[in-house]
Amino acid sequence: MDDEEFRAAGHQLVDFAVSYWQGIRERPVLPDVTPGFMANMIPREPPTHPEKWQDIFDDIERVIMPGMTHWQSPNFFAYFPTGQSPPSILADILSSTLAIVGFSWVASPASTELEMVVVDWLGKAIQLPEQFLFSTPGINGGGVIQSTASECTLTAVLAAKTKMTSHIIQKNPYLTPSQVWDKLVVYASSQAHSSVERAA
Repeated sequence: MDDEEFRAAGHQLVDFAVSYWQGIRERPVLPDVTPGFMANMIPREPPTHPEKWQDIFDDIERVIMPGMTHWQSPNFFAYFPTGQSPPSILADILSSTLAIVGFSWVASPASTELEMVVVDWLGKAIQLPEQFLFSTPGINGGGVIQSTASECTLTAVLAAKTKMTSHIIQKNPYLTPSQVWDKLVVYASSQAHSSVERAA
């Protein structure tokens, strides 16, 4: 795919996205398929030569859409809407274009520092004390943006476990961490995210 083919395919995908949003109400929320439905719709062996973009694009409706649960449908009430909007899709395009791996400051100073600013914005929006902010001088505040709800839950449970373990051992120095962990309990509502039980 050369630059102009990429440009044309990009326009085609943006048009597809807009049409999808406009018509999503008319699509069935849940697919009428059974496990294994896709096996006979695509080749059993990987392609040995590049496929034409139009053939791949046509497979979106032919192969992918019949098996889609449409999370963004106004008729979908099973879980929660995923983070999707025109600005977020444009951000995905930019992120994929830049293709950075932001695991440290030196790997991508811009992404690291933008994350710090955005985390501070969130902290201020929910009125966290200043010691939780990156921008507070002399304080090791701040945090990171987690990728999923499950990662957030795991991080919160591990932080609570670490803090409570330290607190209990200070009062009972004869206990080992594993002895404390055997007694810890997590309380959660029946409506809690499925990751809470796994994290605990």
